[in-house]
Amino acid sequence: MNSPLIAVDTLEAPIAADRSQIVLQSLLSRQSYWPLTSPGPNDTELASVFDAALRAPDHGKLRPWRFVVVRGAARAALGEVLVDIANARAPDEPRSAHQHRAQKAQAAPVIIAIAAAIDTTSTVPEVEQLLSVGAATMNMLNAIHALGYGGFWVTGPDSYDAHMHASLGFGSDERLLGFLFVGTPSAAQRGTVRPERTAHVREWTGPVTR
Repeated sequence: MNSPLIAVDTLEAPIAADRSQIVLQSLLSRQSYWPLTSPGPNDTELASVFDAALRAPDHGKLRPWRFVVVRGAARAALGEVLVDIANARAPDEPRSAHQHRAQKAQAAPVIIAIAAAIDTTSTVPEVEQLLSVGAATMNMLNAIHALGYGGFWVTGPDSYDAHMHASLGFGSDERLLGFLFVGTPSAAQRGTVRPERTAHVREWTGPVTR
């Protein structure tokens, strides 16, 4: 006996709906985690994370995204760079006084340096190129979360230091914007309470008169 025909729309609609809810739930449950432990994402998972980054909006197709992965023994070398930076800021203090800063590079099994390659000859404003890198970074954080890991975006003086920039091999047209720390969240960490959307969203209905 022949199997009954099933309409394609009837078959695919529930699957599409289920998929959208899974994706939406992943987005709504993402948060930053600190500290992070092993394991971190493997090569295949990292490839997916970077593929997600490369799906970010990119006005002018400038491809401004630049990422450097630091893991394994390279984290110790990054830690020494952090000590060098601190020592340069306070040269009168002994290097040993800043050695504790090396532990920052051990706070996650995988660290990703984020940079923007700014094309100053393009008609695309610099701010839009920077926003594209920010969007790529958010895509990475969402992918990291979807894969079951935690991410934490770190900025600050160390990220903008010329010695850090040079040590990571970035060029003169590239701007280091921060680091993603990636690994497995501690089970003890609690969920983050998000603000009410009404405090941040409003509908525009026409020009504002004053």
